[in-house]
Amino acid sequence: MVDVQHQLDAVTREIASEEINGYPARVQTLAQTYPSPIDDVWDAVTTTERIARWFQPITGDLVLGGRYQIEGNAGGEIQECAPPANGSAHFKATWEYGGGVTWLTVRLTAEGEDATRFELEHIARTDDVPAEFWDLYGPGATGVGWDGGLLGLALHLTGGDGPSPKEAEAWAFTDEGRSFYRGAADAWGTAHAADGTDRAAAARAADNTYAFYTGEPAPATAEE
Repeated sequence: MVDVQHQLDAVTREIASEEINGYPARVQTLAQTYPSPIDDVWDAVTTTERIARWFQPITGDLVLGGRYQIEGNAGGEIQECAPPANGSAHFKATWEYGGGVTWLTVRLTAEGEDATRFELEHIARTDDVPAEFWDLYGPGATGVGWDGGLLGLALHLTGGDGPSPKEAEAWAFTDEGRSFYRGAADAWGTAHAADGTDRAAAARAADNTYAFYTGEPAPATAEE
């Protein structure tokens, strides 16, 4: 059984509009501190065998310049890879899916000997995301999926009782899963509003995101 509220509260979420390399972009960030040493967390997020245990099966060469492919999902190239040293580590990779390219950075920071802060940054050029898609779902479209990844990593590192990657899709249709996705979608709605989006529009996008992940109908608005 997943302690849904504990997991939701353990994650910080932010969406920011910035200019990167001359292009307007949206920078989506999630972070969580895990009760595991940095070497263990690094191993969990950079080896194919362990990634499959908390995320999805992955193939390829997870080394600098190597390419990877996640089963049924994105692939890309490892652009930077810095294993743990002096309490920090990171890697950067392209995230190539559906003909588009976005960019991922994962940073690890030791918090003492037995805890590690995990931070995931996902960058997408604003012009590469159709305006109607962004208006419909906002940052929750990708953010809620990453929330599921952070939950999977938490269960893997702590031995917690929860859905395996193979069970995650079915879990979304359980009461526990719906509670998790509702909370994650609402949290991204809050982050969306904090970036300057109208609160009502951010709430509608959160409703649509929740409906997408769970199959639940989005609430009707006053205009409908």
